[in-house]
Amino acid sequence: MNRRPWFLFTVLCFGFAFFYVPILSMIVYSFNESRLATVWGGFSTKWYVSLLSNRQVGAALVLSLKIAVISASIATILGTLAGIALARFTRFRGRLLFSGLVTAPLVMPEVITGISSLMLFILMADWIGWPGQRGFTTITLAHITFSMVFVTTIVQARMIQSDRAIEEAAMDLGSRPWQVMWDITLPTIFPAILSGWLLAFTISLDDVVITSFTTGPGNTTLPLLIWSKVKLGVTPDINALATLTVLAVGTGVVIAGIILNRAERRRVLDERMAYRSND
Repeated sequence: MNRRPWFLFTVLCFGFAFFYVPILSMIVYSFNESRLATVWGGFSTKWYVSLLSNRQVGAALVLSLKIAVISASIATILGTLAGIALARFTRFRGRLLFSGLVTAPLVMPEVITGISSLMLFILMADWIGWPGQRGFTTITLAHITFSMVFVTTIVQARMIQSDRAIEEAAMDLGSRPWQVMWDITLPTIFPAILSGWLLAFTISLDDVVITSFTTGPGNTTLPLLIWSKVKLGVTPDINALATLTVLAVGTGVVIAGIILNRAERRRVLDERMAYRSND
């Protein structure tokens, strides 16, 4: 007689509640009439209206999105190239050093990464006069360094799992290496590339520690703005901002899931057709 694992089910419920109940309560209290975040004063949407008319929040959001898009795109390009190199070229001089340098930010605390980035920019300003002032460029470069490792790890894992025989068959049929890369390799690992870009974008968008070390006056990102406001106490406008962020992230996850599922189905279908043509 099979017994239901009630203990595991209970632990699972408590785990989901631990993560999602605070988010649900935050969403509910974002419609609070009262200025006190923990005292319900009635239903109201005034905090959303106030948030949309807040120029400081709008400027911080635009800056964060610019940094996140640029850093995620560059990190995806560099991380994809590094992942392909580590997966396909298993033996070359300096591979161990290259692999260690690429994956070092993954195991290094963010505080250390932020301090080292700050020291680098200070030394560069003393030696070559750049950057004259820390801000958009320095934040973007630091985010690229930190997020590139995640893209590299995802792409490398996907490359290792992919069937190399298809690439070899294409080269046997006369395709050049760059044609194989463009027509076969990149479409095969596209779900991993997209996942890496989304992860890099998310990491850059909500980073506080590294950004606080590499930013300068007049370059306040949205996470830094929220952090500065939370120090004075959580207010319903912060709940409204967090609710909109959760809504945007949830929408992005759903869209990305649909795209990844379609890409995976297309890849499987192409592999089956390739095997049938070879047979």
